[in-house]
Amino acid sequence: MSRVGKAPIQIPAKVNVEVAKGNLVVVKGPLGEMQQPIHPDISIEVAEGVISVSRPTDQPRHRALHGLYRALIFNMVKGVSEGYVINMELVGVGYRAEARGQLLDISVGYSHNIVFELPDEVKVEAKTDKGKAPLVTLKSFDKQLIGQVAAKIRSFRKPEPYKGKGIRFQGETVRRKAGKSAGKK
Repeated sequence: MSRVGKAPIQIPAKVNVEVAKGNLVVVKGPLGEMQQPIHPDISIEVAEGVISVSRPTDQPRHRALHGLYRALIFNMVKGVSEGYVINMELVGVGYRAEARGQLLDISVGYSHNIVFELPDEVKVEAKTDKGKAPLVTLKSFDKQLIGQVAAKIRSFRKPEPYKGKGIRFQGETVRRKAGKSAGKK
């Protein structure tokens, strides 16, 4: 049995979970509503505040789907009840960030600013404190979407290993390399 798949999912008080026809799981909570189609071989049962996911056989394909769908449903339940937050730092001289509604305007060393439009499900805040790197905070109830948006923002200027400049996740360590002068002696 899959260790991830066999773990039951506790449903918080303000969250409503329904399994519609065609194996469509609908999760509604205070932060939003999410839907996820489920493979027909996997069965979902909702009873007494607990969601359980089961599979018909022990084939490798069914074992993989078992853990996958349990993790997706867990992420949906956690997202609509608590939400997800990703913090990103812009490390570099002159790097700036400004949030205007659903637009994120960042300056990361190119000749022009990058204006990135975020989906409606993702909320953004930009904060700049004197003496610290600008901080961009993303909030959403959809873990997959917020991860994809954060990866796209990071791709505008990935952290480089020589000076450590770039856009990085808060707490991320960048492996530093020695420059050319370190090899000569």
